[in-house]
Amino acid sequence: MANKRYNRIGDSPVIGAGTYANNATCAISCTGHGEYFIRYAVAHDISALMEYKGTSLKEAAAYVVMDKLVKAGGDGGVIGVDHLGNVTMTFNTPGMFRAYARADGEEEVFIFREK
Repeated sequence: MANKRYNRIGDSPVIGAGTYANNATCAISCTGHGEYFIRYAVAHDISALMEYKGTSLKEAAAYVVMDKLVKAGGDGGVIGVDHLGNVTMTFNTPGMFRAYARADGEEEVFIFREK
C-alpha cells in the first residue's frame, strides 16, 4: 500500500496473514489492506485450499483474493509459488508492483494488468 501512515503495522510480518510457506503446497507473500489479510488469514487460506481441497495455486488465490477478500471489502493481492514452481500474482486492485525470476533466467516485472 503506497502512502500508508507511519507506525502502521500491516499483515506482512504476520505468519498466515501476510506470509506463509508450506513445502507440500505453496509459498505466499501478500500486500494490501493488512487488516483484512489478518482477519481472513489470506496466505494460510490459500495453502489450506490447496492442501485440503486439492485446488491449484491459481484457483485458490483467485478465490481468496477475488471473492472472499472483495466481499469483505479488502484490497490487495498475493504473489505465490507452488511446490512445482508455478507462479501466481493475483490482485483485486488496478495495479500491483510485482515480479518473479526463475532459475532458467526468465524474469518478469509488472505494475498493471499486463499479464
